[in-house]
Parts: sequence; C-alpha cells; structure tokens
Amino acid sequence: MRLAQEADRAAVEQLVHDAYQPWAEIIGTRPLPMEADYAALIAAGRVHVTDGLEGLVVLIPEEGTLLVDNVAVRPDLHGRGIGRGLLAYAEREAARLGLPALRLYTNVRMASNIALYTSLGYAEIGRADLDGRSAVVMRKELSR
Repeated sequence: MRLAQEADRAAVEQLVHDAYQPWAEIIGTRPLPMEADYAALIAAGRVHVTDGLEGLVVLIPEEGTLLVDNVAVRPDLHGRGIGRGLLAYAEREAARLGLPALRLYTNVRMASNIALYTSLGYAEIGRADLDGRSAVVMRKELSR
C-alpha cells in the first residue's frame, strides 16, 4: 500500500468509476464516491492505493474514529480478498493513529457491501440521508 500521488489521479478516477458504475443503476443515481474531488483527496494524503492500483481506500481521520470514506476494487478482481485487505489496512491505520474505531457508510441498496462489512465486525449504528441518498452508517470498535 502507498499514498496515491497526483500522477495516479486519472487511474484512481477510472478505478472508482469502474467500481461504482454497476451500482448507479441499482441505486438510481451516481454513488457519492463517483462525485468526490480526487485531486483534493490525493493532495490531502487521504487516498491509499495498492501498489498495482487494483484497489484503493480513502481514509479521513475524525475525532475518535477513522472514516473509511471509500473502498474500491477493480471489478475484474472482485472476490480475491482485495476489499478485505483494504479494510484490514484501514484498521491498521486507525490503530497507528491511536483511533479506537472505524466508521463508514454505504447505500442501503448495496446489500452485498453491508453483508461484507457486517462479516468483518462492523455494526449498523444508524441511517442517514447523504445528498439525497439513503445510507447505512456502520462502526467497528477496535480491540485494545
């Protein structure tokens, strides 16, 4: 894993587009990660990528938690554990930063994502409206 650089921006944007495009029809609009400003996120050191750009995770420290703002994997590589690896990396980053928990949100219609997060120890803590999209908010406490 490494931080994305400005030179990676086009590849990052393509990866996010490819990963989230199938969800657009299911949820009826473009998922929020497709709307993000990746130039700003990369400049802020928030985008972490696998060495070969097979996947990425956007991590934003908050008070008492690390927000997993986006997890994206190239569609042709789904089912190979890359997403789980990205989430494990997020846990290590939270621990490194001294943060006791991770938080994420996903669209209520992204059932397979919700199932994955639940299997990894995330629990639903609420629902929210994010820019007109219904989201499930989830949290995972890290063991001390």
